[in-house]
Amino acid sequence: MGNPGAFLNIPRKEGGYRPADERVKDYSEVEMRLNAVERREQASRCMDCGVPFCHWSCPLGNRQPEWQDRLYKDDVAGAYALLSMTDDFPEFTGRVCPALCEKGCVLNKRHEAVTVRENELAIVERAFAEGLVRPKPPVNRTGKRVAVIGSGPAGMACANQLNRRGHKVTVFEKNAAPGGLLRFGIPDFKLDKGVIDRRVALMEEEGVVFRCGVNVGRDITASQLLEEYDAVCIAIGSETPRDLKVDGRGLKGVHFALELLQQQNRCNAGENFTDDVRVSAKGKNVLVIGGGDTGSDCVGTSHRQGALSVTQIEIMPKPPVGDNPSTPWPYWPVILKTSSSHEEGCDRRWLLDTRRFIADDSGCVSGVEVEEVEWEKNPSDGKMNLVHTGRMSIIKAEIVLLAMGFTGPSGKELLDGLGVERDKRGNVKVDPQTRATSVAKVFAAGDVASGASLVVRCIASGRDAAKGIDAYISKATEL
Repeated sequence: MGNPGAFLNIPRKEGGYRPADERVKDYSEVEMRLNAVERREQASRCMDCGVPFCHWSCPLGNRQPEWQDRLYKDDVAGAYALLSMTDDFPEFTGRVCPALCEKGCVLNKRHEAVTVRENELAIVERAFAEGLVRPKPPVNRTGKRVAVIGSGPAGMACANQLNRRGHKVTVFEKNAAPGGLLRFGIPDFKLDKGVIDRRVALMEEEGVVFRCGVNVGRDITASQLLEEYDAVCIAIGSETPRDLKVDGRGLKGVHFALELLQQQNRCNAGENFTDDVRVSAKGKNVLVIGGGDTGSDCVGTSHRQGALSVTQIEIMPKPPVGDNPSTPWPYWPVILKTSSSHEEGCDRRWLLDTRRFIADDSGCVSGVEVEEVEWEKNPSDGKMNLVHTGRMSIIKAEIVLLAMGFTGPSGKELLDGLGVERDKRGNVKVDPQTRATSVAKVFAAGDVASGASLVVRCIASGRDAAKGIDAYISKATEL
């Protein structure tokens, strides 16, 4: 703790966003960054608490007080060494993590948490800029081969850790480039895809092989993998979107959120789509159904495509602003979250249930009928029950985006081919410690086992799977 009084004298300062009227014209990252002096001041605010709740809150177990002290002392090499011990990809989490660590920060009791996420990003970006991040291939190879199916954060983390241990790792990806939903789901204005390319290139130099455009279960059978590799890790995510089966669902203009998000990312990467398949909000009134991060990403993307207006609705009540007695510190606060996309313009409404989609004369969606609802607690069991009020209204919309979460993994051929046991939601059952499935030498990591979650949790899961695989094939207990 290099500056014991900093948290008393230096206020929290964030990098902030580029001006809204400027950023909606492009897909460049919206966040700005403090200069090196200001960033060191922010790092100095860490109190090195006796009980570091930031560490407790982080799924990766990041050692925030230690590397923030190093950053304050301008020891970027030391800070990066500490950070990369627990986080394989701080350049990802530094951009898209919701910062559970900051919610647990003791200073968050007065809403002045240390800027942990931004400090993390500053460390890794300076480390890259100053040539401190270099390929370090393993000195010795074990001769063991592992197949990782899926190149999202869980698969990449698993592959990275196993490669460092000396195993030969091949990552199979069905898409044309690695990254999973980091590349094809998260908008470029939150995560520039050059950041993914930089890390993939580093992993390739260290010996990880990426085989893209290969759909395991179709192009390669599950039995082939089991014969050719000493272990297999399934990390295909949870890509089946929750549907809304109401009248008019089949109308033109009603899309799942990822149809918009994935296509726009592909367009940004240089792909072209014909008008008949292009999903675009240009010149249209947009309705986003679902109030989470994916819905927020749809809001920001719609603005950049040139939407006339954007409305976002949610069936749940509006969360409290600022504080929520039901989720006190140091737990994750269930409060109203306003993203950079919301700040660009969005009519946000709560307690609305979608009843039907309305067609125009050409068979395209032109509006959505919604009903106001209430939530009442059942006195007998305490459960909250949805109550329809009968108060109906129509929201004008020429494009509707369904952003209501995900229900489970796709990849039926793969999962059935491997014969792994699944739970009632369709997720792959795993041992919570080793990440082993019901099939010998087959493991699973990330959303395919847990259901849709956070990037930081997927990285942690991938690291756990690597430990389990390493123990299985080499009888080691630690990486």
